[in-house]
Amino acid sequence: MKRKLQILKNDPWLEPFRGAIEGRHEDVLRKERELVGEGDSLSDFANGHHFFGLHRDKNGWKFREWAPNATCIYMVGTFNNWEEREEYSLVRGENGVWELALPADAIKHGDLYKLRVYWSDGCGERIPSYATRVVQDEVSYIFSAQVWAPETPYQFNDADFKSNVSPLLIYECHIGMGQNKEGVGTYDEFREKVLPRVKADGYNAIQIMAIQEHPYYGSFGYHVSNFFAASSRFGTPEELKHLIDTAHSMGISVIMDIVHSHAVKNELEGLGRFDGSYDQYFYGDDRREHPAWDSLCFDYGKNEVIHFLLSNCKFWLEEYHFDGFRFDGVTSMLYYNHGLGQAFGGYDDYFNGGQDTNAITYLALANKLIHEVNPNAITIAEEMSGMPGLATKFEWGGMGFDYRMAMGIPDYWIKMIKEKKDEDWHPTSIYWELTNRRADEKTISYAESHDQALVGDKTLIFRLIDSDMYWHMMVDDDNMNVDRGISLHKMIRLVTCATINGGYLNFMGNEFGHPEWIDFPREGNGWSYKYARRQWDLVDREDLKYRFLNAFDNAMIGLIGGKRNFQNQPVEKLWEKDDDQVLAFKRGDLVFVFNFNPSKSFTDYGILAPEGEYSGVMNTDAPEFGGHGNISDDVKHFTLHDELYSKYGVSWLKLYLPARTAQVLRLKKSRKPAATKAVTKKGVTKKVTAKKPTKKVTDKSKIN
Repeated sequence: MKRKLQILKNDPWLEPFRGAIEGRHEDVLRKERELVGEGDSLSDFANGHHFFGLHRDKNGWKFREWAPNATCIYMVGTFNNWEEREEYSLVRGENGVWELALPADAIKHGDLYKLRVYWSDGCGERIPSYATRVVQDEVSYIFSAQVWAPETPYQFNDADFKSNVSPLLIYECHIGMGQNKEGVGTYDEFREKVLPRVKADGYNAIQIMAIQEHPYYGSFGYHVSNFFAASSRFGTPEELKHLIDTAHSMGISVIMDIVHSHAVKNELEGLGRFDGSYDQYFYGDDRREHPAWDSLCFDYGKNEVIHFLLSNCKFWLEEYHFDGFRFDGVTSMLYYNHGLGQAFGGYDDYFNGGQDTNAITYLALANKLIHEVNPNAITIAEEMSGMPGLATKFEWGGMGFDYRMAMGIPDYWIKMIKEKKDEDWHPTSIYWELTNRRADEKTISYAESHDQALVGDKTLIFRLIDSDMYWHMMVDDDNMNVDRGISLHKMIRLVTCATINGGYLNFMGNEFGHPEWIDFPREGNGWSYKYARRQWDLVDREDLKYRFLNAFDNAMIGLIGGKRNFQNQPVEKLWEKDDDQVLAFKRGDLVFVFNFNPSKSFTDYGILAPEGEYSGVMNTDAPEFGGHGNISDDVKHFTLHDELYSKYGVSWLKLYLPARTAQVLRLKKSRKPAATKAVTKKGVTKKVTAKKPTKKVTDKSKIN
């Protein structure tokens, strides 16, 4: 009798779809057997980067390329004056694999090269698919592969580093726009200037965007041309390795934003019509072009494509010591319609036959491979539909991601700020949105990421304060709009971070309320770098209020990050009252209390909490955080016994709650074992822990 998968035991609502879930699980196992054969592993299979591309061996150089539709291929470059010569002609072997052997002195480190590929009715210059170094000419802007074989390869010093951080606190960043200057930042500049800030801010992981080479800088790195090449506009491979090595020495994990959901359409720089055919790497029919992204969609049903992409995962882990990946555009991969125009209102939407089983199989195999190569690796899915099992263990019937992005949360905050009056910010709604998730999946919660900062959109701080940021951010300038914005900015972040069940993410600069938007150089802005940078001088200035937000973020991250496995502690709701706009919940020995009311402060406000003594840990109204100092963390708070509730282990905790503030208290000692029940204004209710799976899907957002 077949054993029931754990995912079906965890969520009874999935039982009607048992056949589909078991089927996709078997598809992965079947494909794995087909790929690796008997006795081998996925890691043994995913070694395309060791076979294809340019490599030095004891006899000189060996180059291989997969181009089944090609009729003739030449390697051309600076070493042969870009001319087709017989000694640089590749020989066709089995299965469309072409090969070239060269003596040691035929090419050298730094040489530029391409392939000139011929097919039955045409030819074109191509950059090798496994090229590990691609550079752009500063005059002609043409991209070429570059021979990269330094005499002294970089030696890592991170052998003892293990990425087992918990909770995971991610600093999302971009190398090029990571500097104050109006220009493109480098790996070295990031290592020297930004990494120390990340360390000081308390984050234990960086998630780097735009690493894979891309021809258009303004694509934010999402239109990839060369999947094995680290973008040369930021520096050399050694400099990227030095950055990662240094991060590891600081105890910081390094996650790469990897793009396997699509590829740039460019033929001269990328994989489009690499060997003259339309369906070598991509679909050859009407599914070839992505309808929304102007890019090409991989054919995940081809073993050669799976080999290419799995090898790509292993390459970045092996060659650069990345600690894992945030997979971009997963929703687009999961569905034939790319998730476009679909509401995903119930489980039927996930199992209606519109799912791309080939892509699902690839994602599960990628997760298996990554954790086989590095058991401590981190994998995150950027996915908005809420597909059940995405971040559930493969052996349980899931796809094996460690985390999924909680993409509904930033959309929720934007909606609140744009559409709700401050008086209508209801704690019941806030708490539901932040804790409504599947019990068997970990999420990365965030108030905003790079998505919300792009031109055409606005960061939370800019939505809250808008143009007043230009004139009223001086420390001695009292402005009611700025005061409101700073207060809510802190509260939004604290309630989002305090309710995590996996990790928390912040985009570079947003921790101090970076003003304005992100706009990369383009024709429409005169190719300006004014908005494609981070103005670190703003937070460093003592006379500006940005430093208050940064200090608060430091304290918040320090508090959450200082509690080992904080994300695993149940979120126990203690109090919610919409007409007062007050919310309180407990995690471990910490109690978080929020008063979202814009005008009412409450004296001796009663919250039912575990009996004992409480002391203040931090509060958003502290002067060092730009507040008014109306809350003292030095005051001891003792619960007041109430016979009506004492049998539940709770009593009244009376607090002063100024308007638009939040505070965190620590239970120092309990008078009774706290088998606490959650209590609301209506009385005792069931204990609140992590949410059970529900049919309702609230995690919806635009696809990136």
